[in-house]
Amino acid sequence: MDHYQLRKMIEAQPEAKLKDLVMQLLYDEIISLKLTPGTRLNVNQIASILGISRTPVAEAIVGLTESGFVVNRPEQAGSFVLELSLPDMISLYQVRNAIESEAAYLCAYNADDPTIRELTRLSDAFRDSVTMRDIRGMRDTDMPFHQLIIDACGNAYLKRSYEQIRPYLTRYQASMLEFIGRKSNSGNPWLSSVKYNHTAVVSAIRMRLPDLARQSMADHVTSSLSFTSMSGEGFDPFASLK
Repeated sequence: MDHYQLRKMIEAQPEAKLKDLVMQLLYDEIISLKLTPGTRLNVNQIASILGISRTPVAEAIVGLTESGFVVNRPEQAGSFVLELSLPDMISLYQVRNAIESEAAYLCAYNADDPTIRELTRLSDAFRDSVTMRDIRGMRDTDMPFHQLIIDACGNAYLKRSYEQIRPYLTRYQASMLEFIGRKSNSGNPWLSSVKYNHTAVVSAIRMRLPDLARQSMADHVTSSLSFTSMSGEGFDPFASLK
């Protein structure tokens, strides 16, 4: 995050309010984990980095607080990036399972051939990225794979529901990819499942087997959650991200 990024945003959206651009910039940093969970957001420091006054930064932080990505801690007199936690991930993934499993089921009926080819490309690229511990490659193929299934499912209500959880899901997905990239996780028994789950989902969609597509997606969500749970080796897996 720097003033050059903000300047580019201003040039691209000259009519936008400065507080909204700062909010978008901070939001992008939060969901990508560049601003790690628990980070204190210092208004003066951020304003100095961006080369702007305090007011739009303070207003942006208020907006992120209202959106649930930042929390106020009066006892510490500050605003902090929302922490990640295993109980919260479990709750989120229960909702994710319901939405994405049904989307995979519908996708087996509705996906056209170009969509299936793209799903295949993304699943193959994700598998190869996991093998190479290529975090950027995983990031470029993981969420796009899931988003494409949502887009191709043909149900507008499922799409809207996914839009509601996607920002929160993105943070946990980003953390999982960080865990995959660590050599210490080579022995995690769920790594192989995570590696090949996308392939199983797209295979079921390609064969037009909706029940199998639904179950394969449910297995994938479970594997992702189990992998993350065991990444802490008996401790909170998210503590190392702080």
